[in-house]
Amino acid sequence: MAPPIAFAQIEPVGQCNLRCRMCPIQFRRDGPPHGPLAFMPLATFRRLIDQLPDLRSLHLQGMGEPLMHPQFFEMVRYAAARGVRVSTNTNLTLLSERRARLCVESGLHELHVSIDGATAATYEAIRVRSRFARVLRHLEWLQRAREACKASAPEVRIVAVVMRRNLEELPGLVELAHRYGVRRVFVQHLCHDFAEESLPAEYRPMRHFVDDESLLGVPVERIDAWFGRARERALALGVDLRLPRARPRAEGPAPGARRCEWPWRGPYISYRGEAMPCCMVSTPDRINFGNMADQGIETVWRSAPYEAFRAGLDGDTPPEVCRSCSVYQGVF
Repeated sequence: MAPPIAFAQIEPVGQCNLRCRMCPIQFRRDGPPHGPLAFMPLATFRRLIDQLPDLRSLHLQGMGEPLMHPQFFEMVRYAAARGVRVSTNTNLTLLSERRARLCVESGLHELHVSIDGATAATYEAIRVRSRFARVLRHLEWLQRAREACKASAPEVRIVAVVMRRNLEELPGLVELAHRYGVRRVFVQHLCHDFAEESLPAEYRPMRHFVDDESLLGVPVERIDAWFGRARERALALGVDLRLPRARPRAEGPAPGARRCEWPWRGPYISYRGEAMPCCMVSTPDRINFGNMADQGIETVWRSAPYEAFRAGLDGDTPPEVCRSCSVYQGVF
C-alpha cells in the first residue's frame, strides 16, 4: 500500500528546444516548434503542492531546463515557504548574475549542476550547442552570489553521467569541482538502456546511443583504474565523490522495494500533470498512471494501475520498463 507522499519530483518545463536541448538525441517534441510552450502553469504547481501536506522534499527537474520557466523562482519560494526542501537540476546555460542571486534568495536548498566533462572538447561533444567556458563562468557567478549573501544554500553539487567518452576525465572533473568551490561530485551511469519492447519508435536512437556509450561493455579493470584515480584526487582535495558500481549486483533478484523505492516514495509529475513512477522513465508516453493535475494526487497515487505497478516491481517479474533501469540493476 502506498504511504503518504513525503518526496516528489515535478517537471516545470517539458520542452527541449534549441536553447535548452543539450543531449545529442532530441527526446520529446514538446514546445516550439512542435507546439505551444511546455511550461507547467504556476496555478497548477500550487494546486499540486497544496495537495501534499506531508511533503518534505521537492525536486524540480525534467526533460527541459528548469531555469527556462519564467516563474521558476516563484515555484521555489512557494514550496520553501511551506518548509519543503527544494532542489533542482540545471545545465547553468541560462544563469545570469540576477538569477544566481535568486538561487540564494528564493530558498532553494540544493542545486545540481550537470557537467559531463572536464574539458571543453568532451563537454561540448556530449552537450550539443553548449559552451563550456560559459557554464564555468556561470558556476563562478553562483558561488559569488552565495558568498555575497553569506549563505550556505543552495548547496551546489556537480552531477555527471559517466560513459565511454568521458571516463578518463573523472579525475579532472574532481579537480574542476575543487577549483570552483564545489564540495560534492555525484557520478552516475546512463540511466536506462531503453530496451523495452513497448518503447515508442522515436526513442529507439537512445537505445543505440546507450549501446555505444555504456560502461557495461568496458573492461572492469579499466573502469576500476579511472575510478581509483578519481577517488585519489577526491581524497587529496577534500571532495565528496560518489561513483556508481562498475557492474550489476552479483546477488540474485531482490524485492523491488529494496532495489528501488521510488514508486513508494513519491511521484514524478510531468509539466502536464502525468504521474510517472520515477525520473528514469523520463517521458510519460513510456508509462504513466494518470493525470494528477486533473484527477488529484491522492486518487492517482492510490489507483489500481499504480498499485499494480508497485506489486509487480516488488515481485519476481518486475515491469518491463524497470528491468534494465540502472537503479534496478544496481549500477546507478
